[in-house]
Amino acid sequence: YIHTFRRHIMSTLKVDAIRHNSATSDAITTAADGTCTAKLTSINGGSQLSHRNIVINGGMTIAQRAVSTTSNGYAFVDRFQTNVASLSTGGDVTRSQQSLSSSDTGPWQAGFRKYARMATVAAGTAAAGSSIDFYTHIEATDMANSGWDYTSASGKITLSFWFRCSANQTFYTYLRSRDGTEQGYTFAFTASGNNTWTKITHTIPGNSNITFSDNNGTGLSIYWIPYYGTSYTNNKTLNTWAAHSGSNTSPDMATTWLTSGAATWDITGIQLEVGDTATPFEHRSFGEELSLCYRYYYKLGKLDYISQHMSAGEQYCIGMSDNDDVNIYGMINFPVFMRTPPTGIDATSAGNYRVRRDTTKNCSGVPTFIDAAHHYCRVNFPSSSHGWGTGQMLWCQSGGSGSYLGFSAEL
Repeated sequence: YIHTFRRHIMSTLKVDAIRHNSATSDAITTAADGTCTAKLTSINGGSQLSHRNIVINGGMTIAQRAVSTTSNGYAFVDRFQTNVASLSTGGDVTRSQQSLSSSDTGPWQAGFRKYARMATVAAGTAAAGSSIDFYTHIEATDMANSGWDYTSASGKITLSFWFRCSANQTFYTYLRSRDGTEQGYTFAFTASGNNTWTKITHTIPGNSNITFSDNNGTGLSIYWIPYYGTSYTNNKTLNTWAAHSGSNTSPDMATTWLTSGAATWDITGIQLEVGDTATPFEHRSFGEELSLCYRYYYKLGKLDYISQHMSAGEQYCIGMSDNDDVNIYGMINFPVFMRTPPTGIDATSAGNYRVRRDTTKNCSGVPTFIDAAHHYCRVNFPSSSHGWGTGQMLWCQSGGSGSYLGFSAEL
């Protein structure tokens, strides 16, 4: 008999850090207590760590209000506002939610299917007071509890996004802390070529002057700037925090994009995360992203971005008739606890609303806001001379595919 013995050798590799030959920083740093700190860009070949992205709707998937608009403020993709002001010529700027295809090399392969677009309708002529921007506000409590050591220069936060522009030039992103003495931080970015998707990544240090209150007010605002005139720009120093100045948010900007005519400016995949490394984008499910958006805006009815519309006779809520033979009050419960109680209502024309008991009657006016808490809103569906008496239970209904009700608790 020949016996074969295998020797099992057990060994321990003891190192303080692990670094790639071409890298300038360590990928893994070990500690004396047996733990380590690692800069992970992926796990399991691309699976992501959850709840890293502080930005809501960074993939531009939710657009409750509209898929296209020329209006300022919150008007298309959720959680993002736009402002276009004082363009001396060139008409307006269309803002829209667009779809990606497999030809959109970069973001498509990274799992994105939507992006936001700013598009000029004609060549503009820049004036000192001209401004075009795209921005989001983040709740102060989300910044205060993010895990970012924002008062220390060694505490880092990283912003990443995909960007494309038809007439490429240097653009700027401006971060603005909103509590205490407001601070501003600006960095430059550019795509690798005209109409070329490019992933932009920038790491931002903390600063001892930054303050975030632990409340539901605005904590951090992030502005992406297609164009600012000289009323808003000057000699702003890049890549450093300084007291906010509305007249010096960036260096003076080139007018290439604004004056090129029918220009486009596209963005998606916005992620803000604690640390000095940009990890793969956190793709949340549609339902989770929508629920996060509901804290700030909740819309029933016409939702063009997912091609869902109410039919005539569908229900908004149960209501009860008042003693004046006109007003019918219904209560709508919100699916999530909203940031603040809404103070108004978005609605369309009166013909899009009905009330019903044993018969159906049209509303004689647009539904109006009565009162609200964080979890509900009371709405009046008026129907003049309805004849149902006092305290009757009624259905408050849609009058057709154009019907909707919206409730805002935006920052």
